[in-house]
Amino acid sequence: MKEPTPVPKVAKSVENTPVPGTVAGTKTRLTDHDLWRFPSESLFDRLGRAVCAAGCLPRKELFEAWEVARRTRRRFRGGRVVDCCGGHGLLAHVMLLLDDSSPEAVVIEKHFPPSAKAIGDALVSAWPRLANRVTFESVDLGDAQLRAADVVVSSHACGGLTDVILARAAGAGARVAVLPCCHDLTRNDAGDLSGWLDGALAIDVMRAVRLKERGYEVWTQTIPAEITPKNRLLMGKPVESVL
Repeated sequence: MKEPTPVPKVAKSVENTPVPGTVAGTKTRLTDHDLWRFPSESLFDRLGRAVCAAGCLPRKELFEAWEVARRTRRRFRGGRVVDCCGGHGLLAHVMLLLDDSSPEAVVIEKHFPPSAKAIGDALVSAWPRLANRVTFESVDLGDAQLRAADVVVSSHACGGLTDVILARAAGAGARVAVLPCCHDLTRNDAGDLSGWLDGALAIDVMRAVRLKERGYEVWTQTIPAEITPKNRLLMGKPVESVL
């Protein structure tokens, strides 16, 4: 019998992804008291210990960033990372950790939370190679400069901000991955699907359709619902892209 083709791994220790449970979905902050939850030398556990040292991040946001980044990196390698509505910037840092061929990351956020510096300092302390590779730009999404070689990511950009991110990425011909949230049935486009689909799902289906209409190859996945009920991940890249 022919042996099955082995499934390639994205990065060392990605296979040690934690099984989601009560730890994953809570908004309780990770602190030094939680270090026991991350005992191994897997990449995720090392990341968890660094976040504990920062002492300011809700547990669910660690799991969200990890799950979005590892799925995105399975599809998209290299390129400058642009983390839109990135807040504390954890997703941008994890994208670099999973693929060191990306030279830099930019976090776009109109108003950065105090946790951004604490998270950045803790991760650079754990991985000095991240130093000076993640920058923060306090600008509107409409003013962010995007390039075709970028990987544009976003975790839980509220409502219509997800649509702005998808439109800006498609306008630049960049690869993109978004985890939408806060669907607004009065403002977001659900097409004519509300008779068949839940409103929020209809909105995300239309987002995938519009991205495909703009010449993109599209992938739809989910991250574990135990982490967040807003768990639909939409990824796309231009069909003509060589990246």
